Amino acid sequence: MSSEPLEQSRPGPDAPSLVHPVIPGPELLETASATLRMLAEPTRLHLLWQLSEGPKSVTELTAAASVPRTVVSQHLAKLRLSGLVDTRKDGRHVIYSLHDGHLVRLIRETINHADHRITGEPSHG
Repeated sequence: MSSEPLEQSRPGPDAPSLVHPVIPGPELLETASATLRMLAEPTRLHLLWQLSEGPKSVTELTAAASVPRTVVSQHLAKLRLSGLVDTRKDGRHVIYSLHDGHLVRLIRETINHADHRITGEPSHG
């Protein structure tokens, strides 16, 4: 662990950072809560976990989710409207991806945390 002050270890203004020192006020807490509410549904969380592995089409997500395509599409619409996923066209297909790296890490840590609780594996201090 570095003993440098946080301010010295932050990247330049154009580089993304992994650490954002903030004091959570009401607006930030509500936004964070809204994100967590979107993760609190098992099918949506599974779709997000699939997208944490990389961009995928509705067909790919449906095959992995074991639910009807209409259910996948409804969940993807909610995730898109909430700003958690982005879309792009690839010919006739719509490709979905997670909005940013924060979400990738959040999804993976959420799944890993659940795995530790179920398996009894010790947590990482």
